[in-house]
Amino acid sequence: MQSKRLSPVAITGLIIAAAAVIFGIYGVSTYNSLAKQNQEVTAQWSQVENVMQRRADLIPNLVSAVKGSMNHETEIFDNIAKARSNYNNATTTKAKATADSQLQAQTANLISVIKESYPKLSSQANVQTLMTQLEGSENRISTERQRYIEDVKAYNQSVVTFPKNIFANMMGLGQKATFKADPSASEVPKVDLNN
Repeated sequence: MQSKRLSPVAITGLIIAAAAVIFGIYGVSTYNSLAKQNQEVTAQWSQVENVMQRRADLIPNLVSAVKGSMNHETEIFDNIAKARSNYNNATTTKAKATADSQLQAQTANLISVIKESYPKLSSQANVQTLMTQLEGSENRISTERQRYIEDVKAYNQSVVTFPKNIFANMMGLGQKATFKADPSASEVPKVDLNN
């Protein structure tokens, strides 16, 4: 009995076909992995917006409860209302982040004024509730931003490493922008009660 041997062309064809199948499987796996990470980044940003919206909805109600006790601080309350309006009218991620920074700055001013200038007022129950909610909201937002930053970092690392970067470029999956604070956030808020 004579065994049949494959011709060199057939062997080459089988090797090319096997390589194509392996490449295809890896490509699909890479695409699915990057698509999942992309969705995680998008979902995490939605969570950041969720807690920012919570703050935008909650704080004005609490401020209204305290406003009667602090008539002389109308400028801070007006700035909070304006910042909230800017947040609610923002339509892009960048605009939401900018408006959120404005709202954060104004609530930080309110916290500073209450803590540093009005120790008797801060002992009142409604003001204490406002302070607790303000601080809690800021902590929630900070936590969700940190999670967003971590998700973007993991996604961007996948997108730029070889060989995933080849597939990412072919599929149009580029790097995501990470959260960037408003440049004014690095400045210490100044509280001037004389103006």
